[in-house]
Amino acid sequence: MSGQTRNLRSVLRTAGCRITGQRKLLLELMQIHSGHLDAHELYRLARERDPRLSLSTIYRTLGLLHELGLVNELHLGEEHHHYEIAPAAAHHHLVCASCGKIVEFGSSLTEKLTAAVAREHNFEITEASIDLTGYCADCRAARRRGEAANPQS
Repeated sequence: MSGQTRNLRSVLRTAGCRITGQRKLLLELMQIHSGHLDAHELYRLARERDPRLSLSTIYRTLGLLHELGLVNELHLGEEHHHYEIAPAAAHHHLVCASCGKIVEFGSSLTEKLTAAVAREHNFEITEASIDLTGYCADCRAARRRGEAANPQS
C-alpha cells in the first residue's frame, strides 16, 4: 500500500467517508501525471480505466478531496481549474501563457515575504499562492523566430 493510499484511508476515515475506487483512481492518476490536470483531462484518463465514470462523479470527487485537503484546486490564469495532490512542501507555479506548460518552484523568498507581510499588517497568513505567468524558453524562442521571419509585427 502506497503512502498516498494510507493517507487517503486515514483522512477519509477521520472524515467519516468511505474509500472508493473512484477516489483512489483520481489520486493515482494525479500522482502518475504529476498533477495540474483539469477535470476534463482527469475524466478522459479515468474513463480509460473505468468507462462507467461520469463527469459529475469526477467533479464531486475532486470537490471532496479538495475539501479534505488531499487535493489543491489551482487557478492558473484560465477559466477552469487544475488539480494537484496537496504537496508536503509549499511550492508555486510558473505558467506559460503560450503553451500552458506549468513549472513548480519553491523559494525561501516567498516564506520571507509572507512572514514580513504578516508582521507588517499584524495578520495570520494561513495560505499563500504565487502563480507567475510568462513565456517558457521554447515559446520565447518560437516567438523570436516568428518575429525574425516577420519583422513588421
